Amino acid sequence: MKAVVQVVKKACLSVDGQVVSKIGKGLVVFFCVEKGDDEEKMRYIIKKLAGLRIFADENGKTNLSVKEVNGEILFVSQFTLAGDCERGFRPSFFCAEEPEKAKAMYEKAGNMLSSEVGKPVKFGVFGADMQIEQTNDGPFTILLQK
Repeated sequence: MKAVVQVVKKACLSVDGQVVSKIGKGLVVFFCVEKGDDEEKMRYIIKKLAGLRIFADENGKTNLSVKEVNGEILFVSQFTLAGDCERGFRPSFFCAEEPEKAKAMYEKAGNMLSSEVGKPVKFGVFGADMQIEQTNDGPFTILLQK
């Protein structure tokens, strides 16, 4: 299981030219389920996402979580994080979980994250061709993996 976490000032996700989700200050989380991932890994990633102290406090020190700054979260499924580029130049996605199981885990993880932070998480559209516009803050990007 992998998650790429980016601190943003704002983000907007569209499908077929229609805005699906939009957030202000907060996190964009690109989430990937790989073969063999289970609930234990999911709980670990979700707890980390909710608690990451990557927002600046009043002294400019990265010391606050998304919950503490009342930030929003855009949670996007991204199987391409499972891409293996070890051989050749075309990534292999053999490690990515089958779509049905990945979708169920993505939705469950997003709902768990919503409960952890105490506010609704905005979702992407699983399997869709999504366009995402975001204004990164920092930039500040973290890779979580379990």
